[in-house]
Amino acid sequence: MIGGQERSDPGLGRATLVPRWRSRPVAVGGAHLTRPVAWVLVGLLVAVTLLALFARVLAPYDPIQPVGALNLPPLSPGHLFGTDGIGRDLLSRTLIGIQVSWLSALVVVASGLLIGGTIGLIAGATGGWVDSLLLMRITDLFLALPGALVAIAIVAALGSGLSNTLIGVALVWWPYYARIVRGEVKALAARPYVEAAKLAKVSRTRILTRHLLPGVVPTAIITASLDIGNVVLLLAALSFLGLGQQAPAPELGADTARTLSQLLSQWWVPGIPGLAVLLLTLIANLGGDAIRSLLPVRR
Repeated sequence: MIGGQERSDPGLGRATLVPRWRSRPVAVGGAHLTRPVAWVLVGLLVAVTLLALFARVLAPYDPIQPVGALNLPPLSPGHLFGTDGIGRDLLSRTLIGIQVSWLSALVVVASGLLIGGTIGLIAGATGGWVDSLLLMRITDLFLALPGALVAIAIVAALGSGLSNTLIGVALVWWPYYARIVRGEVKALAARPYVEAAKLAKVSRTRILTRHLLPGVVPTAIITASLDIGNVVLLLAALSFLGLGQQAPAPELGADTARTLSQLLSQWWVPGIPGLAVLLLTLIANLGGDAIRSLLPVRR
């Protein structure tokens, strides 16, 4: 049946037409969800990205300047999330913190995908000593090192600050993409249509751009989308250790660390930035799973 499939209805004794898009559940986070639910999760990813982009417009107050009484609880008049121990609006600081964490994670993932994807694509398509010695051995060297500790060492050498933190994390993040893309290119290169292109004397550049690259893009996008949550957590952890944004600039991990002593007395001051990290990670992971279920992978 075009646009749907027949399903027997025991109560009516006849076949009913079910729209095809409703009859295909997709697995997200281990649960079977329909495609509309997957699209909702992707929409959450887009909504968080827009929230991060326009955070400074949406923030009701200056996130650095005191604007109210000290340690006001959530739902106080004029301060939805309350204020901290200096009188700064927590909603404004949380919005700017989301902007910093989310956009920083996107920058790290994009740079890692660009660097690692390029290396993996060249290594998988070229083969020979270029693949085994020059490119993949360098990748293996980076993978053998503990990524988080290397990032901390790089930031410590360069000096604390958001830009140095992003450099340190990006330098240890690209090898994963290089390995994944190389493996995908190797698998696609063995397909009959690629072998036929080689027998037809198609140039290597054309095979790379017309046959291999389109097949790698879905896998790369899925891998990157699933990685955003991990990068958000890593950046928050580094900021928690004092290697991110410097005070008084707002940042979720740093704000949680600086006010952790207030957890039992004014829980919302360290708790709200921590909950923001949790929500960002959860949305990123669920959205990544939804993209994986919606985006076809070429096999």
